[in-house]
Amino acid sequence: MLAPLTAPSLADAPGVAHGFFTRRGGVSAGIYASLNCGPGSNDEAASVRANRDRVAQFLGAQHLVTAHQVHGNEAVVADRPWASDHRPRADAIVTRRRGLAVAVLAADCAPVLLADAAAHVVGAVHAGWRGAVAGVIEAAIAAMERLGAERARMRAAVGPCIGQAHYEVGPEFEREFLDRDAESAPYFVRAGSARPRFDLSGYLALRLERAGVAGEAMRACTFAQGELFFSYRRAQACREPDYGRQISAIVLT
Repeated sequence: MLAPLTAPSLADAPGVAHGFFTRRGGVSAGIYASLNCGPGSNDEAASVRANRDRVAQFLGAQHLVTAHQVHGNEAVVADRPWASDHRPRADAIVTRRRGLAVAVLAADCAPVLLADAAAHVVGAVHAGWRGAVAGVIEAAIAAMERLGAERARMRAAVGPCIGQAHYEVGPEFEREFLDRDAESAPYFVRAGSARPRFDLSGYLALRLERAGVAGEAMRACTFAQGELFFSYRRAQACREPDYGRQISAIVLT
């Protein structure tokens, strides 16, 4: 049974359906159990397709698209579905086409979903730390504006990602971040550890606030909640050979 998490700000948007889907409710087995939606994993391709079809059906979408994510800041417009082997290299997708769900995959990085219900424009963003500091959220907002959206009307939600308690990074990571964005300092803590821990979800909420978009952060941790979420870092810690990806999607109904 699919049971995605939803954000109150987006749930109230008329004509918009969305979901931050967990790993539950799919057909995949083993380390991919069960709603693995990542074609880049080593899971059975037929299982991944079946899982993605379930997500589309749950949202009432005719089609669902994801990009070939590269941890960058490129945003693309989807005006029609594309084949899985012709996915654009991008980390944000926006659309104004009804029935076309735009989605992102993650397994510790953060999904961000956006909507301007009045303009009938929605977007999905894959935001790891590289994309966050490079401006992937801002690129998605700008792409939505080119389709007629207005940031004052936009609503956004940062979905499940690795929580700060489990996101230990190196000092060189912290230095690079501070060099590129001095206001990011409050999102690093040490809490008795010599190595900093980064608050990705909080930092993305800051980027939304700076951009003038009302947003919320769900604060569910993909590393800590193994029964609900896939996690790259947890798979590494457990020495698993691969890992699944959960999907987050939004569609104009």
